[in-house]
Amino acid sequence: MTNIIAHGELASLSLVELAVARLRDEILSGVTEPGERLVEEQLTRRLGISRAPLREALRLLTEQGLVEHLPRRGSRVATLSERDIGELYSVRDVLERHVVDTALPVAAGTDLGGLRSALKAMAAAAEAGDRLGVADSHRAFHVALAALSGNRQLSLVYESVLVKIQLYMALNLRREAERTAGPTDGVRRHRRLLRAIEGGDRAAILRELAAHGARSYLE
Repeated sequence: MTNIIAHGELASLSLVELAVARLRDEILSGVTEPGERLVEEQLTRRLGISRAPLREALRLLTEQGLVEHLPRRGSRVATLSERDIGELYSVRDVLERHVVDTALPVAAGTDLGGLRSALKAMAAAAEAGDRLGVADSHRAFHVALAALSGNRQLSLVYESVLVKIQLYMALNLRREAERTAGPTDGVRRHRRLLRAIEGGDRAAILRELAAHGARSYLE
């Protein structure tokens, strides 16, 4: 959930949902860095909420793997070791290959609207220079791809892996924005991937997925 802040203050909906959304966006955009302490007193004042909804929001973010609770030391933005990162990419690759093996080529009449919608959002975010929007729509595209397997549990696990990978890449958002190969390059690659899915070209699908390596997640 993005664009939920009105005049710098948390608006309607549930205070917990809004706190989760705001803190999640800050973490995944790199504004709040891995390992940075999340001080309750500062957060309640900044977000304009009490400790109870804040603590529930931090608990939910901990379940998502974005926040870590340290006994007697409070909470901090989650950190990932090199081993964690390597394992996450390995799990992602295994799940994607399973989707390709079991769900592709797609049957006639299969709804690819989720893929097309995510690609459209990605193109709009790239045009606006919204790096977090690009990353979020990138994740949405791949989650829609995983959903083609019809395996809900696989989709849930897959998205949780992608969120953690996005956490790892958050610190690179500003650096990536300065690279010559900007977010529009990622849009082009996802268009090629969508065409391969539409055409049922398994080899091309695997080739495009392989291009989404550890260093190209937000490209």
